[in-house]
Amino acid sequence: MKVLPSILAYVFFIALLAVAPAAMQYNGEAEWLVPHFWIMFILISGITFLGLAAILIVQKKNKDFYIQAFLASTTVKILACIFFIVIYSMKNKVNKYVFLVDFFYIYLLNMLFEVYVLLRNLRHKNLR
Repeated sequence: MKVLPSILAYVFFIALLAVAPAAMQYNGEAEWLVPHFWIMFILISGITFLGLAAILIVQKKNKDFYIQAFLASTTVKILACIFFIVIYSMKNKVNKYVFLVDFFYIYLLNMLFEVYVLLRNLRHKNLR
């Protein structure tokens, strides 16, 4: 899989991912979004973007380290998100259930996209 199509697919995915919260915010359902939701969205999406770009660059340079790069990227993403949760929960008092729904909406869907890219690349490799 080439780098540019994957990056463009991720940008399109993020745009689709942002539609539901934006619609909720503009239709008066903002109580389902935590304060500073868009900061959380940009942070998690940015970390995912950097990890995805790093994985694709490693794959292009040396295919033997692709899986290790994926695991390292996922570990860094999980640790960064844990630090974010701790800092965010210390600074803001929010409904914990709304925070969990918002966080996992962003985190899990980004993770699913990363796994999709991994499977797509592995399937492509096996066809050769």
